[in-house]
Amino acid sequence: MGTVAGLVLTIALFVFIFWPERNPFFQADKTRLDYLRERKEVVYDNLRDLNFEYLAGKYPEQDYAEQRAALENEAATVLAEMDLLERRAVTAR
Repeated sequence: MGTVAGLVLTIALFVFIFWPERNPFFQADKTRLDYLRERKEVVYDNLRDLNFEYLAGKYPEQDYAEQRAALENEAATVLAEMDLLERRAVTAR
């Protein structure tokens, strides 16, 4: 009886661990729009951090201006592509 209970528990444990929806290695496919949303958040976080570090005196004015311009250009590019993909999705419906 104990062996049967152990066997049932082991099988239940394996099913629980390796069930595809609970598997941490299983990911849903990301779309380009999902990737761009994540990238936008990263760029915004970087801009926030850059502003904080500049105000803390860690960056000279010229470096701050260059890095801020680069991050703003990247954000503009990401937002433009997101807008394009969202408009395509709306017109496709």
